[in-house]
Amino acid sequence: MVPDPKQTPDVVLVTGAAGGIGQALVLGFEAAGWRVVSVDRLPMARTDHVQADIGDLVDPESAEHQELVDRLRAATGGRCKAVVANAAHQVVKPAAALDASDWRTTLDVNLLSPFWLAMAFADELERNRGSVLAISSIHEKLTKPGFVAYATSKAALSGLVRAMAVELGARLRVNAICPAAIATPMLKAGFDGQPEALAALEAFHPVGRLGDPAEVARVAVFVCSDAAGFMNGSCLALDGGIGARLHDPV
Repeated sequence: MVPDPKQTPDVVLVTGAAGGIGQALVLGFEAAGWRVVSVDRLPMARTDHVQADIGDLVDPESAEHQELVDRLRAATGGRCKAVVANAAHQVVKPAAALDASDWRTTLDVNLLSPFWLAMAFADELERNRGSVLAISSIHEKLTKPGFVAYATSKAALSGLVRAMAVELGARLRVNAICPAAIATPMLKAGFDGQPEALAALEAFHPVGRLGDPAEVARVAVFVCSDAAGFMNGSCLALDGGIGARLHDPV
């Protein structure tokens, strides 16, 4: 029996799916009725999972690029309606300590891979009236010492989103979400034994807490849905108000 296309769920491709925000994205889209193809370097106990390094996408002339694109296209089955570029690499070092490898990996994962992934799926997304969503960061505009490589990559990623929205807007939508501190297991682990420091970070957000990964997922589902059809080139702050706060030492 041939399945009724109207009853076949839309497909979303989520990179970095094994992380805290990535897992929430998978659950959020599934709860909304999407079929999720997850992508991560780590294995996941999911049927629709592609274990791969998206860094393999950065050279479009390479065999690794074509092999990965073929695997991802096979997994989506031609029904991809959204690509969520969530995978990220974060280097926390003083600027003087950054080396060429730090820069290369950061830009490959955070900027170039999302671009080549979007281009690889542009035709499929256009057919399905779909969109690309990048998970950027508050570091696109506001940062702190030690984040030069990461903040630069996220600023460039948000710039890429706006530029691609202008160029590809007649074919597909391109948007970004820019979260502040999200209470992922990785973030919490960084504060082990430092409850006062974690409380201070929470309090610094005007809402008085950190973001929840599920909140990122809910926004992502909306942005990728047809209900957000006029949203294009947007970089949405999801920061609990911290981006509006003046840090005055006096």
